[in-house]
Amino acid sequence: MRAIRVASAALLGVTALSLSAPAAHAARGSDITSFGFGVTPSAVAPGGQVILRVDGCHRRTTVSSGVFDAVSIPRGRSSATATVDADARPGTVYEVTFQCGDESGRTDLTIIGVHPTRHPGHHPTRGSHAGAGGTVAGFDLSEIGLGAALVAGSLGVAWHWSRRRPEDGSHS
Repeated sequence: MRAIRVASAALLGVTALSLSAPAAHAARGSDITSFGFGVTPSAVAPGGQVILRVDGCHRRTTVSSGVFDAVSIPRGRSSATATVDADARPGTVYEVTFQCGDESGRTDLTIIGVHPTRHPGHHPTRGSHAGAGGTVAGFDLSEIGLGAALVAGSLGVAWHWSRRRPEDGSHS
């Protein structure tokens, strides 16, 4: 009986841990590289901007796609910005290639509907004043705290269940 409790507690802990972990993005089988890369957001409107991110490449990285001009991320930097062509067709998926030395990796960029601020007769005079300026991606302390609390709580419940004795006073 004790083995069932311990197995249940372990299963509960593993389930809580896996649910609190961020979702992983599956890489293409041929795109396993020694460096990490990504495009944020992965779906953008024509004329919108994307952030091109590279991690672990100790050389200059060249990023190219059929939907924006080639971008170079200098050695020592981890990101750059690209502007998607204004005439990109919504619903089209473009391949984005990251070239670091002799290695290359690919990911997809999807073009979605018309950009909300780009319609006939609207000419913005300047960009909006928002955001933290320069932050690409990072750890959100509130999400980390919530995940840690969920894991700690599930481990506490698992420990309590494994230590609880049967009500009839018998030992398992």
